[in-house]
Amino acid sequence: MVRFGIIGTNWITESFIEAARMMDEFKLTAIYSRTKEKGQTFGNKYGVNNIFTSIESMVHGDVVDAVYIASPNSLHAEQAILCMENRKHVLCEKPIASNGKEVEKMIHVAKNHDVVLMEALKTTLLPNFKVIKENIHKLGKVRKYIASYCQYSSRYDAYKEDRLLNAFNPAFSNGAIMDIGIYCIYPLVALFGEPREVKAAGLKLDSGVDGQGSVLLKYNEMDAVVNYSKITNSYLPSEIQGERGSMLIDKIHTPEEVKIIYIDGSEEILTVEQRPQSMFYEAEEFIQTIKGGRKESHINSLENTRVTIRVMEEIRSQIGVVFPADH
Repeated sequence: MVRFGIIGTNWITESFIEAARMMDEFKLTAIYSRTKEKGQTFGNKYGVNNIFTSIESMVHGDVVDAVYIASPNSLHAEQAILCMENRKHVLCEKPIASNGKEVEKMIHVAKNHDVVLMEALKTTLLPNFKVIKENIHKLGKVRKYIASYCQYSSRYDAYKEDRLLNAFNPAFSNGAIMDIGIYCIYPLVALFGEPREVKAAGLKLDSGVDGQGSVLLKYNEMDAVVNYSKITNSYLPSEIQGERGSMLIDKIHTPEEVKIIYIDGSEEILTVEQRPQSMFYEAEEFIQTIKGGRKESHINSLENTRVTIRVMEEIRSQIGVVFPADH
């Protein structure tokens, strides 16, 4: 049994808990909230009595073994480091930090205190992403990766009415690349490693974050095209093109349907069954990493996290997006 504390009482936390509770090894034992009332309301929903308004108090004693962090991006590094310094394992929502400097500090603390640090990026842990990795060789020499994830944010309407919510506030290290674009970049890194060159263009909003962007990433023998947005919708699938065929992926952020269309026009359906609670697999990987005595996930590795944040930092630099956390 791994006893979990939760930082962040929002919808994504609820999704994580509902998925993780399907594992016998998961037990929710503590909740941190800025207000006692909100924490107690959240705790009552899940039968949790240990409610804290101080993260230090939650992790200092023997109430939790691990912490799931789903607070604003700008708080991830500081909160994760505090947890890890108290020898608690950390599963931190994507993006794991604001920038590469913070990521390096987090990794250093994780190694020094012998705890597991893992980025909660669900995509690469899904059964249908495993299918992508296991069948990509059938495409022959891969020449192009095209990923599109554009999802109109409900908070953009408020933004256009001059109400600045967290989603478009640089103080919280937010914006389209951090929230949406990472779902295109992280799988690319997991499959092909670090690109040689990054060229980005995007729309920087008046608040200082990006609303959308387009990125061309160059490798030795292939290139990648990434389109992401929080101010428009797209209904295009994503695709990996090889010399023998192309793999079509319905949704790069949560692959559910995967198939190959070969150059002769024949099709091979690769889709496998997976739980509708897509966050189950990240909880499973994190818990099994801890129980197996491993230092980090072999799938959502610290190196994948390092490379992804570097790429996203370069994209932000070219678009002109700077966070207070960067200074």
